[in-house]
Amino acid sequence: MVGLEEVAKLARVSPATASRALTRPELVAEATRARVARAAEALGYRPNVLARSLRQRGSRTLGLVVTDILNPFHATLAKGVQDVADAQGYTVLMFNTDEESDKERRAFETLRGHLPRGLIVVPTPAAHVNLDLLPDLPVIELDRTSGRAGAHTVMVDNEAGAYRAVSHLAALGHRRIGMVVGQQDISTAVERHAGYVRALADAGLPYRPDLVRPGHHREADGRAAAHTLLTLPPGERPTALFVGNNEMTVGAVLAARDLGLNLPHDLSLVGFDDSRWAQTMTPAITVVAQPAYDLGTLACRTLLDLLEGREVPELVRLSTTFTQRDSTAPVPAHHSPEAVAVPGP
Repeated sequence: MVGLEEVAKLARVSPATASRALTRPELVAEATRARVARAAEALGYRPNVLARSLRQRGSRTLGLVVTDILNPFHATLAKGVQDVADAQGYTVLMFNTDEESDKERRAFETLRGHLPRGLIVVPTPAAHVNLDLLPDLPVIELDRTSGRAGAHTVMVDNEAGAYRAVSHLAALGHRRIGMVVGQQDISTAVERHAGYVRALADAGLPYRPDLVRPGHHREADGRAAAHTLLTLPPGERPTALFVGNNEMTVGAVLAARDLGLNLPHDLSLVGFDDSRWAQTMTPAITVVAQPAYDLGTLACRTLLDLLEGREVPELVRLSTTFTQRDSTAPVPAHHSPEAVAVPGP
């Protein structure tokens, strides 16, 4: 590897001047700075980030690991983190895991080599093990909890949000309320399912496992799960669906369209998470909205408080907001309360 000494020799400056030219260019004359830059480029010099961080006893870098950057919820989380970090002079190194534990592990290994000051992570199911790679790093778990002892977590009250959604459907007269649920090894999905179960019980409705299908947080899986539920026999299929995140909600809407079902005339639907498409499509989707941007900013502020040695709570939960739009309605009078007929092809 080309070292700083070689760059300094080619640029005809001391190693200290070459270092300043590359790391603190405002302290070096413009002509000298340009000469050092040309020498570094000619030699293919790449700074040793790890060694620099060790010399400086810590960087101004934070790690951020999310599970699906294409999901608007996670993109908004990242925006909140980035805005707070920028305002405090930190750089954010972001990684996307696609809900894959191996990708999460590789992200942690890469971060370990860059010595970030701290980490914000939306955990995969294996995070409680993968985080052993970063044993001394301050960590904030965002949106989910890994179950690690002493973890600091920022998330919403998932159970209360789900309870509000299902109670709304029950109050409209729906007696068979299905759910497209997330992975049950992820804390948020477990909590939303618990809210669904509690709302059914409080409404005097039985819990029916055949009306619950896994969607694994993806649009395609949500579509398949909703299709399975909506093609049950007429006396068994749900008249309403509660869907556990916005990607699966997209899939559920597509499944209803595949089957020629009209929202809310033939099927009422509530999704968890809000987005622009949910507000602007016809009909607009009734949702449990999370304060995604606020979650991101709070997670970053909490991490910075940890870095400053301030005491922070182990768990902070923000409230969700139930937003009723046009995708839910009472069971129509011309339908039996026990069935919704799926139109033929």
